Amino acid sequence: MAVPLTRTMAAALCTGLAATLLATATASASASARVEQQWQPPHTWTVSEAAHAPRARIALDDTTGTLSLTVSRDGRTVIEPSPVGIVTQQADLSQGLRFLHRKDRTVEERYRAKSGKRLDRRVRMNETRLSFATAAGARLDLVVRAAADGIAYRYVLPAGYGDVLGESSAFNLPADAGAWLSTYRVDNEGQFNQYTAASAPTGEYSDQALFATDGGYTLLAESDLTGTYSGARLAHTQGTGTYRIRLADSQVHTAGPLTTPWRAMITGDLATVTGSTFTDDLAPASKVADTSWIRPGTVLWTWLAGGRTAGQSLDAQKAYVDYAAAHHWPYEAVDSGWYFKKDEWDVADPDWQADSWMPELVDYAKAKGVGIIVWIHQRDLDTPEERAQWLPALERWGVKGVKIDFMNSESQSMFQWYDTILAETAEHHLMVDFHGATLPKGIQRTWPQVMSMEAVGGEEKRTNTAAHLTTLPFTRNVIGSMDFTPGGFQRVGLRPNSDAAEAGLTVVYESGLQMFAGTPESYDQRPLARDFMDQEPAAWDDTRLLAGSPGQEAVLARRSGDRWFLGGVYAGAARTATLPLTIGRGRWLVETVRDGADGLVQDRQVLRGGDELSVDVVANGGFAAIACRWHPGVTTCYR
Repeated sequence: MAVPLTRTMAAALCTGLAATLLATATASASASARVEQQWQPPHTWTVSEAAHAPRARIALDDTTGTLSLTVSRDGRTVIEPSPVGIVTQQADLSQGLRFLHRKDRTVEERYRAKSGKRLDRRVRMNETRLSFATAAGARLDLVVRAAADGIAYRYVLPAGYGDVLGESSAFNLPADAGAWLSTYRVDNEGQFNQYTAASAPTGEYSDQALFATDGGYTLLAESDLTGTYSGARLAHTQGTGTYRIRLADSQVHTAGPLTTPWRAMITGDLATVTGSTFTDDLAPASKVADTSWIRPGTVLWTWLAGGRTAGQSLDAQKAYVDYAAAHHWPYEAVDSGWYFKKDEWDVADPDWQADSWMPELVDYAKAKGVGIIVWIHQRDLDTPEERAQWLPALERWGVKGVKIDFMNSESQSMFQWYDTILAETAEHHLMVDFHGATLPKGIQRTWPQVMSMEAVGGEEKRTNTAAHLTTLPFTRNVIGSMDFTPGGFQRVGLRPNSDAAEAGLTVVYESGLQMFAGTPESYDQRPLARDFMDQEPAAWDDTRLLAGSPGQEAVLARRSGDRWFLGGVYAGAARTATLPLTIGRGRWLVETVRDGADGLVQDRQVLRGGDELSVDVVANGGFAAIACRWHPGVTTCYR
């Protein structure tokens, strides 16, 4: 006989069925998990900012206790599994590790820079902190950050492990990856040459190395390097795609807990890499509260314009000030030769500064609206006593900035000096341009008075090639302002490019103090280039890559207010260059300076945003252009 199904019985039946189904599903899921575990390493973690952004995968080998890091983008390899780890006097934290725990957070920041590719910056990064320990209890935290334009990692160690003896950190690239490398020099002024990752000769290379893989372009870099650590370079053995981190010091001294610099991989398509501010974004926030005195600008630089003789002559410097004032260039830089060697002055004499004509030049320039930048040797600022004599005096005279030269070291002791000079130049309201220096490494965010750094085979070098010039926008200049000192028009035969390309370099290369290296006579002989340079700022609201291929061509557009400045440089045969005018919708007046049969010529045309701009380019040539909004009645972008 059928038993009526009451509401209570139905509820019980449903509950039992649900429990049965849940148990079955749980068992099935557990079985699937066991199967999946068989196909994956025991411990892996991934970090990414978004679905199509670069992805870091960290793996712990349970057998050896070693860590590796892999980077991919959209499923394609950027960096193959590469070792990470660090060794100190008291602990080998490169092997024998076991996992402890993971902690995640999101880093979101907004800040305003004083120079660089754009002034307003917005940061979003996902951060994972993985904690490990050795069998003896030694601790290591690996901190990994992922952004839309890069991956970075660093090590954090507690106190008590002694000095650092080295890192096991390395970057494994596919053997056939394209590679643009600069042989390491302490002044970072080597030329960039093209290889494959495996074919590059055995040796040491600058850590600003660019690679091209299936996953796109990747530029290796470093950020937040201070005197607590040592500078790095890349060690490579020909025939492999491995580039190992080698520190400048064989032993890095530590006192207390240690946080190492970021090992950064800027990655994406070429436009993403070129426009990236990743190394700045990783660096600590500004330590300068009031930045109103920090003012980027173009500079008449007198070294290549007149050499040491000009530096020793007040009358010559006044003439340069007059020229800068006539062309509304806000600064004039006085290079080597304006002061005696320190042992020729009695610096114990409180009136020793009276022997200098610099105060008179500063006053003369100030009356004409021109600020003075002065060169000074690092050896004259390497003790507290010397800095106490020089820096207050320069501030009292009214000098606006210092070009400090010949550090020529990336040792820990030199970075400790950088820490000191950065704090003291900020205190005395002196902008800084470092020559014979390390690479920027995020320094311009933390110390925004750093307007530029050399660390490049620049205009004064005679070994430049057109290919080198077209590689720099994708390597050295990606990571910070670069004092290449373009504009040396008088150096015909000593530079590999045309006059229009030389004018284009003043846009292609970004520098908070853009030092023009020409003579007044060379500018006046090329009025179209001179008038273009008269229009240029040295701070930018936006930067875009319009066309580019490392070693072949680079065309960048930089916006200041409502105008775009375009610069293009090319290596190789003459051609008609075409590039998309991707600077915004609407109609634009474009005024282009290019090479003609008898010198520079200027073209004017009205184009719509997105149209192709065509420019006739000579061998190893280029162009410079200004674009502004067009409407009936607008005949020029010049002001």
